Amino acid sequence: MVSPDAGQVLDCVVRGGNGRVSQHTIYVALGVNLEGRKELLGLWLSENEGAKFWLACLTDLKNRGLSDIFVACIDGLSGFPEAIRAAYPATSVQLCIVHLVRAALRYVSSEDSKQVVRDLKKIYRAATVIEAEQALDEFAQAWDAKYPTIAKQWRAKWTDIITLFDFPAPIRKAIYTTNAIESVIAER
Repeated sequence: MVSPDAGQVLDCVVRGGNGRVSQHTIYVALGVNLEGRKELLGLWLSENEGAKFWLACLTDLKNRGLSDIFVACIDGLSGFPEAIRAAYPATSVQLCIVHLVRAALRYVSSEDSKQVVRDLKKIYRAATVIEAEQALDEFAQAWDAKYPTIAKQWRAKWTDIITLFDFPAPIRKAIYTTNAIESVIAER
């Protein structure tokens, strides 16, 4: 099993042969092999990130011999799940719950934020997909009048949110967030 997790590693300044300076970011793909060991799959330098960029990275990995990705744990970059499925059609995609919660809180007043977070936890900490769907319905009933965008966004991404329910609790804990990459970034 290889589980890549992609994210920003380092902002840097690059001086080209013509003397021009440009801002770039180094992006990383980290995998976890069948023995549970982390493996650095690749580093890529780019001026910007997008689904097209990640499709090129995934194609590079495929060309270098990465034949399969079991679960890809990713942030909410638009088009990224489709890029993964284009390169590795059998891959399950799990969106980072932490990123989803942070995105939801952009719409929430500070006085409501703690309760919104508690109600969102009921969704992703549910025991089954059915319980998670019920919790999402309850969330929508409680909050749609004030924050209609949150439940709508979670429903739009539902397929890539509920992947974690295909696994037992210890694996869920490992794949529901992109913390593996966050820890690599923190170590720099």
